[in-house]
Amino acid sequence: MAQRPSATTDGPAAEKPPADAVSASIGPSLASPLNSAARAVSHWLQAQPDYDTDYYETDSALGDEAGSSTASLSASILEYRTIHGRRFHSSRGNTDYWGPNDEKQANCMDLCHHALMLLFGNKIFQAPIGDNPKRVLDVGCGTGLWAIEFADTYRECEVIGTDISPTQPYWVPVNLRFEIDDCTAIPWTYAPNSFDFIHLRYLFGAIRDWDALYAEVFRMLRPGTGWAEACEPSTYVRSDDGSVLEGDGSALAQWAPLFREAARKYGGTVSEGPRPMNMLEEGIIVKAFQNAGFVDIHQVTKKCPLTPFSSDPHLREVGMYARSAMEEGMEGFVLYLFTNGLGWSREQVILYLSRVRKELLDKRKSPYVNVQVVYGRKPEAAS
Repeated sequence: MAQRPSATTDGPAAEKPPADAVSASIGPSLASPLNSAARAVSHWLQAQPDYDTDYYETDSALGDEAGSSTASLSASILEYRTIHGRRFHSSRGNTDYWGPNDEKQANCMDLCHHALMLLFGNKIFQAPIGDNPKRVLDVGCGTGLWAIEFADTYRECEVIGTDISPTQPYWVPVNLRFEIDDCTAIPWTYAPNSFDFIHLRYLFGAIRDWDALYAEVFRMLRPGTGWAEACEPSTYVRSDDGSVLEGDGSALAQWAPLFREAARKYGGTVSEGPRPMNMLEEGIIVKAFQNAGFVDIHQVTKKCPLTPFSSDPHLREVGMYARSAMEEGMEGFVLYLFTNGLGWSREQVILYLSRVRKELLDKRKSPYVNVQVVYGRKPEAAS
């Protein structure tokens, strides 16, 4: 089994592209006034009634899986910080990023990877990059699973994975290396026009200026043949059957409004300002691709179920992994932002998340989030 580095010191707290495949947009209105989010803050700090347990699952456990091959880590372990009992990346660089980098959050990322693989038909990318890429970059690689699978598939390709935390395995394919790097530190140090494919996934909440990021991605790609691909989720929890509706008083319906309000308020406390959380709803990624100069831009949007209650066996399996990822990672998603942005205590966060967990076990609910893949090519005339 692949082994990830663990913390040793805790710092102080503180061809032609395929046709688009876009599923129908069905669900509640996206309008979420800030006063609604504010009301939700006080609502979730109150005691909530118990539900009839006849409607709920009592066991949603999932086993472990992993893999790797030869050692190659190019960056040393940095000092971590401990905040509210969770481990966060070093104070060097992008210090106000909200995501933990501990083993619990790593497990969540691995489960997300598997859920996305299943959702997109066991394909690790959608862009038509050809059969012989020579140099590929995975930006914000997390635990490194995507980069490992790509390097295993394309043995002659040089693959580089970057992240702000060294949470990747020690044992990886010989054609893969991991580097500690902050993708928001522009310009990048790689040679321009040197990558065949650049992959970015689940960077929501990490980027303030998406246009600047994709302009740099564009600069790094080979003219004419270089492709970029981004995969980002919506934070809005929807349903097609009315079991989760905006303003229905449920914890799932308030997930996105609370998330956005926390990000907005926390962004007001730092000089750089807030990071957008509504990439799909405002078309932020597509616009960034267009503004950078990409051509042959395509979008693929799929509904990712958050529970394993679908009548479709494939969606049941996706939902099983997606729910496990939510259960494992939801505290890490919101703890930093809700305590620093909304002013909640850790205990208040845990109370709200207990309701989210309860609703994810409710067989009467059919929640999902939209996940969007955008990919495009750098034209020949670009430099």
